[in-house]
Amino acid sequence: MPYVAAKDGTQLYYKDWGEGAPVVLIHGWPLDADMWESQAPFLANQGLRVIAYDRRGFGRSDQPWDGYDYDALADDLAAIMDALDLKNATLVGFSMGGGEVARYLGRHGSARVARAALISAVTPYLLQTDDNPDGVEQRVFDGICHGIQMDRAQFFTEFAPNFYGNGLLEKKVSDGVLKWFVSLALLGSPKATLDCVRAFSETDFRADLKGVAVPLLVIHGTADKTVPIEVSARRIAALVPHARIVEYDSEPHGLTATAGARLNQDLLNFITE
Repeated sequence: MPYVAAKDGTQLYYKDWGEGAPVVLIHGWPLDADMWESQAPFLANQGLRVIAYDRRGFGRSDQPWDGYDYDALADDLAAIMDALDLKNATLVGFSMGGGEVARYLGRHGSARVARAALISAVTPYLLQTDDNPDGVEQRVFDGICHGIQMDRAQFFTEFAPNFYGNGLLEKKVSDGVLKWFVSLALLGSPKATLDCVRAFSETDFRADLKGVAVPLLVIHGTADKTVPIEVSARRIAALVPHARIVEYDSEPHGLTATAGARLNQDLLNFITE
């Protein structure tokens, strides 16, 4: 399997499909690159080169004890970009992966980047603080960590329906998709899973976003209960005036599955326009 060595020696697994302008897909928590299975083949079939890698601690990448802060994670993305010598790339970050996109641009610049997309992303800043009073309360993230520590398998079994918007009256995805979600989640190391909760909830990306000069597409579901649109996508316009904000009405967090065809076309239009 293909790997790239991160700055600290951590081996990062990646897929490299197709030929053409490069598109780098950065997955969400607690999944891995396989979550892009509706997007990666589609984009590769449209004449694009699609790279999707597993974040350290997840999937087929190494599981070091530390290195789960966003500076380290952005440096991992830089290692992928440099090792594959990607130029004029499109960065696409889903959920937690949106933080990597923002921090990479803030930390490493846009010399290798033509444009970026944030999908259901945790940016600009989730945690409620004195200077972010409308954020999510700390107790919510403490509860997530407690649930993982008590019974990680059961936590993700209960978390998956909310992720994809399944309820008593409506099922947006099949039971098979829910089981697949749990199987991917359990491939991650318990330490990485917990550390990343703290990273995506406590990291402030506002300064990173203010410096974004490349075209930016922001896509978010209005029914997202995992990363509420009010504390995420709707705040980005004030930080990045040239950003294009697209709201998917009634779609949940996991819109890569529930609105896959629409997302694929929106991404393709953005990449090729």
